[in-house]
Amino acid sequence: MQSSSVVRFACVTMVLCVTSSTVRAQAAGAQGGWSAVEQALGRPGAAQADSVVRFSFPRTDLRVTVDGVQLRPALALGSWLAFHRIPGGAMAMGDLVLTDSEVAPVTVRLQQTISLTAVHNHLLRESPRVVYMHVEAHGDPVRIAEEVRAALALTHTPLGPPPPAGPAEPIELDTAAVARALGRSGRVNGGVYQVSVPRRETIRDGGQVVPPAMGVATAINFQPTGGGRAAVTGDFVMTADEVRGVMRTLRAHGIEVTALHSHLLNEQPRLFFMHFWANDNAVRLAAGLGAALSGMAVRR
Repeated sequence: MQSSSVVRFACVTMVLCVTSSTVRAQAAGAQGGWSAVEQALGRPGAAQADSVVRFSFPRTDLRVTVDGVQLRPALALGSWLAFHRIPGGAMAMGDLVLTDSEVAPVTVRLQQTISLTAVHNHLLRESPRVVYMHVEAHGDPVRIAEEVRAALALTHTPLGPPPPAGPAEPIELDTAAVARALGRSGRVNGGVYQVSVPRRETIRDGGQVVPPAMGVATAINFQPTGGGRAAVTGDFVMTADEVRGVMRTLRAHGIEVTALHSHLLNEQPRLFFMHFWANDNAVRLAAGLGAALSGMAVRR
C-alpha cells in the first residue's frame, strides 16, 4: 500500500513538473507576455510585426574596420535573438557576432539545447576578424533565453542594461534620395539607415510560419562615410533561381559579394543569403541595390 502511494506521488510530481514547464512557456509566449524572457536576457525586447519580439546585443566593445571604415554596431556588429509564439512555447532565431576566440566556448555551451544552424563570415578584410553564428530553438522561451544569455556571458558582449535612449542622432545622409533610388524606405538606427524587405511568399520551418522579423527578410544598411558616400552591407534573402541574377546585378553596379551561404536548416522554400559590401556614392549604390531587388520575389 505504501509502495503504491509512493508511485502515485512520483507520477503526480512528474505531471506537475511537465505542466509547470508548459504553463511557463505558454505564459511567456502570450501576446505582450515576454517579461520573463526580458528578465532572463537582462534587457527589454523590441516588438516587431507578427507577434515577434527581438532582443539586440550590439558589440559596442569591438572596433572593427573594413577598408578604412570603422563599422558602427548597427551596420554589421549587432547580435540579436528573436522570439515568435508557437503552440507549446516559442520559436527563437538569432545571429551572434563573435570573435575567433569566442566561437568554441559559445558552441560548447549552446549545442546541448540550441541548434547552431550556421557559422561563417559576412564580411571580407575586416580587422579584427568577426564570425557570425546563427542559432535556432523551439520550446520554453525562458529556458532558451537563459541558455543564450549564459553563452553570451562567455564572450565580451556587453550584457548590462542598455543605456537610456537619448535624442535621435542626426545622420549625414540624404535618406529621402536613397529611398527613392532604392525603391524602399527604412529607418535610422544607431547612425545607420536600415531597410528591411520581406519576401513575397510565406517561409516555414518545421511546418511553422517564420515571420520576416525572424531574420528571413533582405537587410540593407547604409552608414555615411562623408561627402554623400556610404558604406553598404547586409544580405539578400533569395531562392536558388534568384542567386545568379542578383550576383550579376550587384557586380555590375560595383557592389562586392562577400559571402553566399545558408542561415537555416529546414526552411521551406530553401533560402540562400548573399552578403555584400561597397563604399561609394550612397544614391548610386541604392540604385544598384534596388536593381538587384527587382529580380527577386519581394513585397512592394
